Amino acid sequence: MIKVLFVCHGNICRSPMAEFVFKKMVREAGLDKQFHIESRATHTDEIWNGQGSPVYPPAKAKLAEVGISCSGKTAQLLVKSDYKDYDYIIGMDTENSRWMPRILGRTSTSQMEEDRESRKISLLMDYTDRPGSVADPWYTRDFEATYRDVVEGCTGFLKYLQDKGLV
Repeated sequence: MIKVLFVCHGNICRSPMAEFVFKKMVREAGLDKQFHIESRATHTDEIWNGQGSPVYPPAKAKLAEVGISCSGKTAQLLVKSDYKDYDYIIGMDTENSRWMPRILGRTSTSQMEEDRESRKISLLMDYTDRPGSVADPWYTRDFEATYRDVVEGCTGFLKYLQDKGLV
């Protein structure tokens, strides 16, 4: 089983969009039994007293528009043990790529190089022809652009796994 974890700042927009888009992609490809897919936050902005906020309403609406339900999803925090629990930990932007190794306990240069080479820790857009950050709808309010980036990144990631013969 391939365990995939998508990560963004608050776990209410981009990473849940990636989680549910990727779940739909693998389900439609008949591969859902080969995957465990979740998402997390690098910060506690959307988590109070252990209770996470639900998916941000405009992100939830965008997913619903394309027939994807994310009901029941609430923000969860990335923790050190996620490093051993997941095969791929995929961030949504460069800010998160700075926080993820620290949270996961991967602070030495050699550890970070090893993670980059193995793609254990990466950015979603690294799997596209446009490496960089997924558009942040929290600031732009452009959930369509974010959705397009997420679909492009998830498609590229699935192709990467297929090309490697992992699925």
